[in-house]
Amino acid sequence: MVGPPPYPPERLVSLSNWQDPPFNRWGFQHVRDLIPTARIARGERVRLLSRAERDLDGLKLQVGRRRVGLQRFLDETYTDGLLVLHRGRIVTERYANGMTPSTPHLLMSVSKSVTSAVCGVLVGRGMLSPDDLLTTHIPELAGTSWEGCTVRHLLDMRAGTRFNEDYDDLAADVRVYEQIYQWRPKTRRHLPDDITAYFPTLRNKTQHGGPFDYRSVLTDVLGWVMERAAGARLPDLMSRELWRPMGAEFDAEITVDRRGNAMADGGVSCTLRDLARFGQLLADGGRRVVPRAWIRDTLTPDVDTVEAFASTADARELAAGSYYRNKFWVVDPAAPIYMGSGINGQTVFVHGPAKVVIAKFSTWPVAWTEEFSILTRLGLTSLAEQVGG
Repeated sequence: MVGPPPYPPERLVSLSNWQDPPFNRWGFQHVRDLIPTARIARGERVRLLSRAERDLDGLKLQVGRRRVGLQRFLDETYTDGLLVLHRGRIVTERYANGMTPSTPHLLMSVSKSVTSAVCGVLVGRGMLSPDDLLTTHIPELAGTSWEGCTVRHLLDMRAGTRFNEDYDDLAADVRVYEQIYQWRPKTRRHLPDDITAYFPTLRNKTQHGGPFDYRSVLTDVLGWVMERAAGARLPDLMSRELWRPMGAEFDAEITVDRRGNAMADGGVSCTLRDLARFGQLLADGGRRVVPRAWIRDTLTPDVDTVEAFASTADARELAAGSYYRNKFWVVDPAAPIYMGSGINGQTVFVHGPAKVVIAKFSTWPVAWTEEFSILTRLGLTSLAEQVGG
């Protein structure tokens, strides 16, 4: 006879609670122990990061009307890891909550920015175009709500797809499709095991090409388009086109559904150093890995893109002229200052004027609030300005 567990059930990390506090503090560093993953292999040649470490403990960061010390800022934003590069050299590298340099941590929606970089490679090779219709690559979606949707609509979150992404609502679409991706126990009996069978069931809220509306599922459809265009699985594309050529130090991984389909929108886990390498690659103009033209396109304030973003609630958090393009949040395209961002505080932050890149892993006790988001962005901006000043 099996005896009771050694701890009360509410103290155990499980598939039901790993995204919730305090369980996410362990769960985000142990995704492979909870969910099936596919390997994103590194290459044999590692691009080493040189060090020019400085004592930053005396810094006071300007966050709104407050000035707070660096460590207090890290504590207030539930930091698991912080790495700051100045001119490509490590200024500080800090770990907390049991994390180490070799520990993979969930990127959440920074995964979208990684997916975008790989998409840029395919576009640069002529295998894919932002103007392509989805149905050109996935004819199975002809006659569904995806008819007339382009790759550009997916990249800039402007498809007309109806999709509720309220993380506080367990009945929301985002929580339902997590069951298909094996992020939650399957409670709906008739859900497909294959995410590609789920996409055609979605309906539209508006016409494609309308205002910016952030929905993670659009990135997963993009991942499927990329696989079809390149004739390879997404984890293999990420390895071949990004992780290996950028000189990653460690393998990364990405969660998959029961049929092996990778979760492009938020399923990547990697180490802090490799996230910083990715950010530095962007800051260096792609370094012949990601086409410079893709980064230039991301940082070009297309009038239509800016207007589509300006009319939304997300715009009030950023300065006038900010926008979302190619899976990046562009704070200041001229500087440039831009970032990949994920719920619970995952960030890769590129500050062009300061020549600073910051990688940050966190486990906020909430998926997202405006307060945490603004606190993090202002703190990282102040940190970058002082390191590069």
